Amino acid sequence: MLRERVFSSTILITLTVILLCLDGLRAVNGAPGLWLLPLLSFFAIGTAWEMSTMLKQGNHLIRPKLAVFGAALIALSAAVPYLWAIGGTTYPADCPVGRLGWIVLAATLATFIILMAEMREYGRVPEVQLGRAIERTSTAVFVSMYVGLPMAILIAIRCLDGPGIPGRFGLAALITCVLVTKVADMGAYFSGRAFGKRKLIPRLSPGKTVEGSIGGILASTIVAYVCLSVLFEALGASVAAGPGTTSPQVVKTGLASFLAQPLWGALALGPTLAITGMIGDLAESLFKRDCDVKDSGSLLPGLGGVWDVTDSLIASSIPAFFCFVSGVGG
Repeated sequence: MLRERVFSSTILITLTVILLCLDGLRAVNGAPGLWLLPLLSFFAIGTAWEMSTMLKQGNHLIRPKLAVFGAALIALSAAVPYLWAIGGTTYPADCPVGRLGWIVLAATLATFIILMAEMREYGRVPEVQLGRAIERTSTAVFVSMYVGLPMAILIAIRCLDGPGIPGRFGLAALITCVLVTKVADMGAYFSGRAFGKRKLIPRLSPGKTVEGSIGGILASTIVAYVCLSVLFEALGASVAAGPGTTSPQVVKTGLASFLAQPLWGALALGPTLAITGMIGDLAESLFKRDCDVKDSGSLLPGLGGVWDVTDSLIASSIPAFFCFVSGVGG
């Protein structure tokens, strides 16, 4: 078990570091994060597949292939503007869809594709399942949205570079989001082992404690401060280090100016991502218990499945996006 965990972790971390380096050093102009799409696709498809098969094992009606297709479609929709960059042109600034609008369109399209597939198959299934079309459709749509939307927002975080903003701001923001979210797990584990007494939600996760959760929040806040004060500068992602610092677009006032300071930004980002990450972790525990399974899947041997890797990020990506666009990181 330990050997499998070390093997899977080593491959995953090595691949992630390589793709992040390529994204930082060989970024395609107009398509930030293009190198990271294979990794995002793996996590989106893997999580949706494990979630779908888990629900099916728990006797919930679902068409796994449709759920996975919907999740992948929504997740990758945020990269639609990349097509212009690959074609050698610039994504039109006056496009009515904007950049995030593709996610909404893809979510709507995925919903109706799942519905049409259900219409096509209705009545062909065994008689005992007739009248269960709503459950099958709703479950597949839920998996598509639950996995696809947060994964698409991770692309949106990487694409936060804009006028007056240094070209690696989105990369620094994405790395910070992942590190701050994931370190909460480690902080909670070690704090819980050392000081844990009061159970957090024993019905869902007997191992989680209140003291461990507090330790996770503190660890995330510290890492957030280090990232905002060191990582952003190291990557040349801070406004102060980037070109055009006198541009009106980067003048921050009010809340944005307040959150741009590393200390206050960390106090906003750290607890927010730690708490939402824990919610994502508990959500997976809820599904596991409801479906009576131990691991979400076996695509990552020793790690408990792909969903065990993405559970906290699924819940923290959207709050992270709002934190960064509100001024965290400058």
